[in-house]
Amino acid sequence: MVETPFGLVLLDLATIPQRLGEFAWEPLGPGVDLSPLYRDVAGNTKLALLRYAPGAKVPEHMHIGIEYIQILSGAQQDERGVYQAGTLLMSLPGTQHSVASPEGCVVLAVWEAPVRFV
Repeated sequence: MVETPFGLVLLDLATIPQRLGEFAWEPLGPGVDLSPLYRDVAGNTKLALLRYAPGAKVPEHMHIGIEYIQILSGAQQDERGVYQAGTLLMSLPGTQHSVASPEGCVVLAVWEAPVRFV
């Protein structure tokens, strides 16, 4: 990732799953790690990588703002379907779901606002 006077540039998204050791990781929940790439002045993570171990799940949550998920490797699923690498998901404010990754995956996440767990 490169910081510029105009923002951030995340280079070569396709190779991120092979370069996971370059990122600092912290636990988000059982089997899910987070590598924050950008936090706002209030400390809210706005851009991050998420790494799901095989079988990991994120419990049901509601989106307060728009969330974008780009699946970089593996697959994840929710109540609406299964999404493979290369898929871009957008969840609108007021929607809710739970997420699972039976095989494990790496995703790039962009959050307009933090989610609320229900």
